[in-house]
Amino acid sequence: MDTIDPSSRQRAALAKRYGEADVPALGPWSETLELLLSHRTLRGFSSAPLPANTLETLVAAASSASTSSNLQTWSVVAVTDHDTKVELAKVGANQKYIVECPLFMVWIADLSRNNRLGREEGMHLEGNDTLEMMLMASLDATLAAQNAAVAAESIGLAMCYIGGLRNDAARVAELLHLPPGAFAVFGMCVGTPKPGAPSEVKPRLPQSIVLHRETYKVGDEKALRTLYDQRMGVFSKRNDMAMQTWTQRVVQRLAKLSGMSGRQHLKETLIRLGFPLQ
Repeated sequence: MDTIDPSSRQRAALAKRYGEADVPALGPWSETLELLLSHRTLRGFSSAPLPANTLETLVAAASSASTSSNLQTWSVVAVTDHDTKVELAKVGANQKYIVECPLFMVWIADLSRNNRLGREEGMHLEGNDTLEMMLMASLDATLAAQNAAVAAESIGLAMCYIGGLRNDAARVAELLHLPPGAFAVFGMCVGTPKPGAPSEVKPRLPQSIVLHRETYKVGDEKALRTLYDQRMGVFSKRNDMAMQTWTQRVVQRLAKLSGMSGRQHLKETLIRLGFPLQ
């Protein structure tokens, strides 16, 4: 029987996420909250097959996510074929865990279904051509995927999001035979953790930076960010990661368009993929 006081477990979970110096006030607690705070991205999967019907279970969790106006403007493509995963990995900066994971889920912002519905009903759905609907579909796909991610972790599996698919959205659409009006927002590796694969809860920005009460207040952001940089430096060293502060990472990624790895052309690609973005 677990005899650890719940408040001690809560504080320990919060300390892993924020660091000992930035543990927020303790509030309500549950096993679900403990699971959420224990999330860590895994970049190493074993070859063990998933339990039977895992995919259907994850999609059921995804379907239970909120969706704007119940339009359900998302789809998911489950990829298990080795050769297809190899090609997707080439798009996603050659991340090897795309290939080694037993299940790679590609989450789709899907307005093509609405387009087909409109044609079948004998009308053009003008609202489907707007930037708002593109945003809605991307949000729907993201909410669905996060439900699936939590579901996967709740049954002992690990996952890793792959935003690198947006490096060449047209190539992904070609590989997966996506119809016009369908766009791969990101991928998700799902599998059993590989023994010994690095896996530690990564520190996040303190709540004093991201939580605003009533109105947005910048406050002492620079000093707080400096402390977070120090914490991330310790984390990176402990996990044999590149010695780079969070601030340096943001600057490196965004200072020049070349740091976007092709995603700076995403608007033009989306238009070619059947998103007018009016």
